[in-house]
Amino acid sequence: MASGANSLMWFRKGLRLHDNPALECAAKGSKFLYPVFVIDPHYMEPDPTAFSPGSSKSGLNRIQFLLESLVDLDLSLKKAGSRLLVLKGDPGEVLIRCLKEWSIGKLCFEYDTEPYYQALDEKVKGYVSGTSVEIFSPVSHTLYNPADIIRKNGGSPPLSYQSFLKLAGQPSWATTPLSTTISSLPPIGNTGSFAVSEVPTVRELGYEDLAEDEMTPFKGGESEALKRLRESIANKEWVANFEKPKGDPSAFLKPATTVLSPYLKFGCLSSRYFYQCIQDILKCSKKHTSPPVSLLGQLLWRDFFYTAAFGTPNFDQMKGNRICKQIPWKNDDELLAAWRDSRTGFPWIDAIMVQLRKWGWIHHLARHSVACFLTRGDLFVHWERGRHVFERLLIDSDWAINNGNWLWLSCSSFFYQYNRIYSPISFGKKYDPAGNYIRHFLPVLKDMPKEYIYEPWTAPISVQRKAKCIIGVDYPKPVVSHDSASKECKMRLGEAYALNKKLNGLVSEEDLNELRRKADNESTNLDSVSRKKKQKLID
Repeated sequence: MASGANSLMWFRKGLRLHDNPALECAAKGSKFLYPVFVIDPHYMEPDPTAFSPGSSKSGLNRIQFLLESLVDLDLSLKKAGSRLLVLKGDPGEVLIRCLKEWSIGKLCFEYDTEPYYQALDEKVKGYVSGTSVEIFSPVSHTLYNPADIIRKNGGSPPLSYQSFLKLAGQPSWATTPLSTTISSLPPIGNTGSFAVSEVPTVRELGYEDLAEDEMTPFKGGESEALKRLRESIANKEWVANFEKPKGDPSAFLKPATTVLSPYLKFGCLSSRYFYQCIQDILKCSKKHTSPPVSLLGQLLWRDFFYTAAFGTPNFDQMKGNRICKQIPWKNDDELLAAWRDSRTGFPWIDAIMVQLRKWGWIHHLARHSVACFLTRGDLFVHWERGRHVFERLLIDSDWAINNGNWLWLSCSSFFYQYNRIYSPISFGKKYDPAGNYIRHFLPVLKDMPKEYIYEPWTAPISVQRKAKCIIGVDYPKPVVSHDSASKECKMRLGEAYALNKKLNGLVSEEDLNELRRKADNESTNLDSVSRKKKQKLID
């Protein structure tokens, strides 16, 4: 078949040359190889109505990270005698045009479990099924094929980490050496009438450049990913003794984790290669930590969430999601905006949200703090609203992991001990009693004495004046009283859990509205009782 001499490598994630079976297959036996990335307007087009610079789907930090990753990929392809062909438009339509115009005999792309890509791939496969084009779409973004684990579990995903580990076992490829270099690739054929461009800059996409202090310190690309990996695993003792809950969420000069998550998200780093590197170190270590807390355990958590997400329809919402508790969350725009824009009046929470907006990354325990505060800890705002903010601002925002973590942290699924709350005051203090993290990200509080830095509203007015920060003027008063708000959240969750149990999860919108009305009445009654008590004390 003459057309079999041409193959197309469709890059989406998997932006790397090391451990890229789709690219290896595309190169094998091909006369011409077309490496393509499509700039998807759905993801890249500026949205001036969004709450931060970026498109409707992504903040500018993540778009910048993606563009840097593409520039790096292009450089690596050029060293191997090829280059990245950047096209613009609806990816499905652009791909189908490429297949026709370039007489492609073999189409290769990494398998993707996200619903958006599943739908896109169905569209392309639908076209290909009527042609002689061969498709190769290997699973290489995760350690396991989620479909295999679901099949082993009788058709549904395991919903606890331990049951996932038992089913998963050792990955099939774990003892096989992975291909880590590609020295040469077939040349690119004639691109015909296509408007092929270099990787665009953010300005060429229609954005303003971000101010220096609004830019993430993490640079995209495979080269940077492998450099960070080498630096992380150079300290073999650190790898062997890594214990997740013991990291420090307030460490910002040198973050207490590898910060490899954005590189795994875009596939600049192969999770399989990372797994093998860790395994090599553990083989030579006398003692080491084990999953779920070990470094290997973190990679396995990633696959756990990918599997749960792939096997659960409507995983990214409460309604119609069979593993999600139906809870009468508030849809309070003002509370959401205060949380999102660092105006809650709780410095620990507000500093984290400043770091998130500027860096596009926060430590996992910082994520736990702010997610708990927004949902079940204090504000009782719907987890989907918080998920949307994280989805936009995080450079490592990953559909399965982001939704999985919000389900977990709001006690909607996976984890149900809703009485265990991260305090917005004492949790941060445990790691950073002097409040240096707060002073760095909220300079308005930089001169507040450490006794008051986590609760500046308790500082006497003379102290506030001296610190040049008047609460309620220069920095907001707290949006809630943590003690009473957390009690109310626990009460609301207790009632919702009881109703879910009684109705076996089949809770209607009317049931939720009834719970809301009941909880609002109880809250109003409590307020009037406390007002009466205060009045008596004054009298």
